[in-house]
Amino acid sequence: MLKIAYHPIYTHPLPKGHRFPMIKYELLPEQLLHEGTCVQDNFFEPQIPDSTPILAVHSKAYYQSLIELSLDPKAARKIGFPLSKELVDREVIIADGTIKASIYALKHGIAMNIAGGTHHAYTDHGEAFCLLNDQAIGARYLLRKDLVKKVLIVDLDVHQGNGTAEIFKNDTSVFTFSMHGANNYPFKKEKSDLDIELPNQIDDRAYLKTLKDILPKLIKDQNPDFIYYLCGVDILTTDKLGKLGCTVAGCAARDRFVLQLCKDQNIPVMCAMGGGYSPDIKTIIEAHANTFRVAQDIFF
Repeated sequence: MLKIAYHPIYTHPLPKGHRFPMIKYELLPEQLLHEGTCVQDNFFEPQIPDSTPILAVHSKAYYQSLIELSLDPKAARKIGFPLSKELVDREVIIADGTIKASIYALKHGIAMNIAGGTHHAYTDHGEAFCLLNDQAIGARYLLRKDLVKKVLIVDLDVHQGNGTAEIFKNDTSVFTFSMHGANNYPFKKEKSDLDIELPNQIDDRAYLKTLKDILPKLIKDQNPDFIYYLCGVDILTTDKLGKLGCTVAGCAARDRFVLQLCKDQNIPVMCAMGGGYSPDIKTIIEAHANTFRVAQDIFF
C-alpha cells in the first residue's frame, strides 16, 4: 500500500497576502481521496520526532535558535516566513514524515510526503521557505541506522538544491543530482555532485530528453540502494517562480519516467512534493496529484 505523510499542521496559515500557497497541502489529499486515487489508510500522521536525526544534519546552535525562536532577524528574513513556534513545529513534523516515509519505502518500494523537499536549508541556516532539510535528514537517518549504504538524491525542482549540495559536499555515501533552471534562484549556486542547468522555456520534449539521457546512466554508475526524489511542479510554464516551459502532461511524464526507472531497478524511492507556484491553484493540485496517480499505477 502506498503510504503518504500528511499532518494538518502542513496547512499552517501565513499572514494574509503571502505568496506561498499553503492551501495546496490541504487540497491535495482532498483531491486524491475524492477521485479515489487514495483512501484514508494511505495516509499516516507524522509527529514531532526526537532531535537526534535533525542534529545529524543541522548544527546544534542553528536548531536551538529555531526551537527557542531566537534566530537572528537577518537570518529569519532569508527564510521568508515569519518565525513562529507553529512554523518550526511544522518543519520538524515534515522531517519526521520524510523519515517515516523512507522506512515505508524500504518495505513497499515507494512512499510520499505531501510536503517536504525543503532543499534550500543548509547545515547552519535556512533560506527560501526552508528551515530544515527533510530529505537530507531522511537520508542520513537511513545511513546511520545502516539501512542503506548509498543514496542518490534526484532533485527535479526548478530551483537548485543548494542546501542539500552543501550538506553532503564531503559525504560520498550520498550523491546529489540537481536538474534546474539556469536562471532561477539561487543565483549563487552551490556545487552538487551533478548539476544540470536548463535554459529558459525549455519544452517537454527537450526536458525529458535531457533527463532520459542522464538519469539511467547515473543510476548505473552510482548503484544506489535508495533514491530521494524531489518532484517539484514549478517546472511548469505557468509557474510564477520558474522560467521553464513544461506542461502538466510533461511534468507527469517526468514522474512516470523517474518512478518507472526506480521500479524497474528495484530501488526504493521516497518522494517529496517540493515547489509549485502557478497562479491557478487547480494547476498546482493537478500537477502534484499526477505524481500520486503515477505512483499508484506503477507500484500498486
